[in-house]
Amino acid sequence: MQRVRLRYTKRGRLRFTSHRDFQRAFERALRRAEVPMAYSAGFTPHPKVSYANAAPTGTGSEAEYLEIALVQRRDPEQLRALLDAYMPDGLDVVDAVEAHGSDFSDRLEASEWELRLDRVEPGTARAAAEAFLAAETVEVERRTKKGIRAFDARAAVLALGVAPAPGVPAGRMPGEEPRAGGAASSEDAATSEDAADRPGEGGCAILRLVVRHVTPAVRPDDVLSGLRATADLAPPVPAAVTRLAQGPLDEESGTVTDPFAPDRDAVPEPTGAGVSSAGTVPGDTA
Repeated sequence: MQRVRLRYTKRGRLRFTSHRDFQRAFERALRRAEVPMAYSAGFTPHPKVSYANAAPTGTGSEAEYLEIALVQRRDPEQLRALLDAYMPDGLDVVDAVEAHGSDFSDRLEASEWELRLDRVEPGTARAAAEAFLAAETVEVERRTKKGIRAFDARAAVLALGVAPAPGVPAGRMPGEEPRAGGAASSEDAATSEDAADRPGEGGCAILRLVVRHVTPAVRPDDVLSGLRATADLAPPVPAAVTRLAQGPLDEESGTVTDPFAPDRDAVPEPTGAGVSSAGTVPGDTA
């Protein structure tokens, strides 16, 4: 059995798809691409697909991950291209590696988010972020299946600040290379830049947030609630939220790194004779 790990995105209108909607679209792509999936045992077998830490419905993402198990070996890059051809635009399969080691979800220690606050001045957002970081604790409430739950949103936040002026692509700070664990699309970058200075609309503040994955999970909405509590920051329109990266946390720099790096660095297993390759992308010739 071969295991392949994939990174996919949720862009544009497809950010409003639920995790279950994505599962249906992905499993349909697996069938159409005739991927030789491994199946679970039991009365109703299911393809062996493991999803890791999916983003909430309504948020965009450049760094969603899953793992599939195959009964025949495939080249990860050819498999990625084949699956991407069968997925809807906006749900894009952008990276693939052969899995080495278990417990991939343990590598996803932190996430980097972009929060676009339309009609909020960057100076106002900067002051609110500083007030949030200066607080020892920021208690917020969230409705759960068991009722209202209160917890501290401050402890999980590793970095929070206003992004650079327009002209620096989304997902990057001045002088930084693109994030290895996922980078914002050019479409999202253009959207952020166009919205950054709209006359008569109060501009647009772009916040960058790095949050550690803890239990209970601290989401961007929780941080926005914390900004309202500590600095009375209440954007007049809902924030546009995009996950830029998720992966291992570099404690020294406070940055999120590439979760596929250990797989890429692993010594590849020898390929035996008779190994089949992935099918062709629709429109290609054999």
